[in-house]
Amino acid sequence: MRKVLFSKRESPTILESNILYLLIGLALITIGSIAQSIDIYIGLLITEYIIILIPILLYLKIKGYSIRKTLRIKNVSFKQIIYTLVIMLLSYPIGVFFNYIGIIFLSKYGKLLSSPVPIPNSAKEFILGLIVLSITPGICEEIMFRGMLMKSYEPLGKKKAIIYSAILFGIFHFNLQNLLGPTFLGIIFGVLAYKTNSIIIPIIAHMINNLIALSIGFYADRMGDISVDNSNTMLMTEEQMMLTGAIVMGLVAVVLGFIVYRLILSMPGDEDKNSEAVWDVEGEINTSPRLYRRRNMDIIESFPLFLFLIIFLFFNYKYFFMIE
Repeated sequence: MRKVLFSKRESPTILESNILYLLIGLALITIGSIAQSIDIYIGLLITEYIIILIPILLYLKIKGYSIRKTLRIKNVSFKQIIYTLVIMLLSYPIGVFFNYIGIIFLSKYGKLLSSPVPIPNSAKEFILGLIVLSITPGICEEIMFRGMLMKSYEPLGKKKAIIYSAILFGIFHFNLQNLLGPTFLGIIFGVLAYKTNSIIIPIIAHMINNLIALSIGFYADRMGDISVDNSNTMLMTEEQMMLTGAIVMGLVAVVLGFIVYRLILSMPGDEDKNSEAVWDVEGEINTSPRLYRRRNMDIIESFPLFLFLIIFLFFNYKYFFMIE
């Protein structure tokens, strides 16, 4: 008879997931950073698969947790994929708007930094970028955030699970310029995960988002030599231009946000109407309609996130103390 070493839980606790988040983050800024400085593409593959994906899968396996239930591995329909494509095409500009707001704020305190993400210069590099910058993060990061983390946070309620995992997703990029956009997109990914009860849809959504960014960078770089008439824009100060841009983008974001909201509501959901069993803190399974729900994390559970936040702020102090 097989000996049971661990509890009957099907997914990690909040504390377990938060500790894993901290450890993976530390590995990212040390091993991952060194690997990416040597070769950006190979370094990113090492970061995503060896630092993020493999440790999570190994931990779930060693602890005896259900990988299928923790990660919500379930088939999706073609119609759900089409909805996801349209939703992400409309959500991308909203994410850009949120990042733009952050950039306006940061520009008042220091010099903005260029994106560390490589821009492909050829069709060959574009295909490589598709694999490394779109497909790979879509799989690995969604398994971490909309899979393990969001599942662990479910005792706090689904709304908090979505929001907390989205914020941690934004912080995980270690870039203040790229904080608000990923956080917003993380919320979209989380909503889609619950709507379809499958990790496949947020993985596809993440891939589509990164593919859009990759494509825009690729074609913008190829059109970089085309001259543009700036005679009218010179009549406005840089601050006025940024404010005008924010207003226009904000109006567009509101309209697109409403459309995205309606699309998510009309999107086909999980055909299985039976809600998943959720484990309470004692490890006993609760299948009743009124699930056990906690108000928030306790101090011990929050401590790994507090340490991670300190590290994040330390790595981004340069925005506020940039020497011209």
